Amino acid sequence: GHGPILSLPFTHHDQFVRRHEAPQMRERVFHFSSESLAKVKAKANAESDTTKISSLQALSAHVWRCITRTRNLPPDQETSCMMAINNRTRLCPPVPQEYVGNCIQAVRATAAAGELLDRGLGWSSSKLHLAVHNHTDEIVRNWVESWLQSPVIYQAAEFIDPCSVLIGSSPRFNMYGSEFGLGKAVAIRSGYANKFDGKVSSFPGVEGGGSIDLEICLRPHSMSLLESDEEFMGAVTVSSSRD
Repeated sequence: GHGPILSLPFTHHDQFVRRHEAPQMRERVFHFSSESLAKVKAKANAESDTTKISSLQALSAHVWRCITRTRNLPPDQETSCMMAINNRTRLCPPVPQEYVGNCIQAVRATAAAGELLDRGLGWSSSKLHLAVHNHTDEIVRNWVESWLQSPVIYQAAEFIDPCSVLIGSSPRFNMYGSEFGLGKAVAIRSGYANKFDGKVSSFPGVEGGGSIDLEICLRPHSMSLLESDEEFMGAVTVSSSRD
């Protein structure tokens, strides 16, 4: 079966296709071993007096705080961290994992830049955990209904403001499982398209075991500061065997 035909309010593709002209960016890939992630997760949970914060939530909060510090924002400037989230298991009844349509959204945690940096990892991790926890069947259905009432084509340049961070992709994806006759992939990269300041793509580490690679895109000055940030680099795993 199928639902009703939905007519989008456009008569020409120029009305919804806009080419994103990104400013000069610098992209780096940072590796986090399972041991390093365990430490970040343990710190986030200890500071929050809980055991419910996941490794990805803790790592995302860590990245959010460190990138915000490199941007040197005013203390009262609002910043946010968005995380891509799978709606399949959150719907009642759940959508089958085999469903190939777009069934994702982004949840958002917000904070003033000064408070985000002053409060610590546990506080920011808790905000992300709460955003994920509160993303329920009702929230998803209300969002879909709202979109049906006023359809819009999302544009990369308009989806995120320059004071925020977007965590996309997922370390749960079986990136290294596909075999095309050339052997196992040595690394995962996302290419050149749809890049903007604050975009972070998360991939499983090549060695598996719960490790994560983060592909981070920032303005050159912010990236230089991030690479020199002791708190951020303290969680990064550096190995002479990796490129």
